[in-house]
Amino acid sequence: MTDESIRAARLLDAQAKASLLFAEIETRRLVTAGQGERAVSDRVRDLANEMFGTTHYWHKRIVRSGPNTLLPYRENPPDRVIGADDIVFADFGPIFEEFEADFGRTFVLGDDPVKHRLRDDLATVFAAGRRAFEADPDITGKQLYAEVERLAAEAGWQLGGWHAGHLVGEFPPEHNNWEDVDSHIVPANDKPLRRADEAGKLLHWILEIHLVDVERGFGGFYEELLDL
Repeated sequence: MTDESIRAARLLDAQAKASLLFAEIETRRLVTAGQGERAVSDRVRDLANEMFGTTHYWHKRIVRSGPNTLLPYRENPPDRVIGADDIVFADFGPIFEEFEADFGRTFVLGDDPVKHRLRDDLATVFAAGRRAFEADPDITGKQLYAEVERLAAEAGWQLGGWHAGHLVGEFPPEHNNWEDVDSHIVPANDKPLRRADEAGKLLHWILEIHLVDVERGFGGFYEELLDL
């Protein structure tokens, strides 16, 4: 295997473990009403350690519920107790054997049809965004952001953050400047996403879908690898 194929395989393996972790979160019903967001985050942290010996994360662990789901990554809202009819999302970046996973999913408690539709639309918008990436070998961050924004509006939602994805790779991340537009899928990034860094390594990307309904006061989140 080439160095590039090894890097790709390690990133895919990290994501597969993150997917197993989130499946176990559902199986064990860790996201439940009456629990504080931080308590759920700590339980997920302990579960990751139990399953994989994971003790490091490349970004802060996020569990948000209700109106907190409207807020982008940078915000740090006060801890909130999850309600019986809440929508909740989790965003975790566990490190598996020095490679980053960045994985997000949304959970709906109760029977609110709009919240269930939002949860389902997250995966639909993600898949359509990934198809747009696959269809255009020269697609830029600006173009993909515009397409994700269009897809969100078509489904009746707004985007909740300033970007729709970012670079991912080995830990510690080389591209960790969160003000650097070239490292993000944003309107200001005119560079093609398929390119190499200064060392000649191919760049790998996370596609991040944060959809919100400001009037109703909630949002949802979905993310995983874009290009692998």
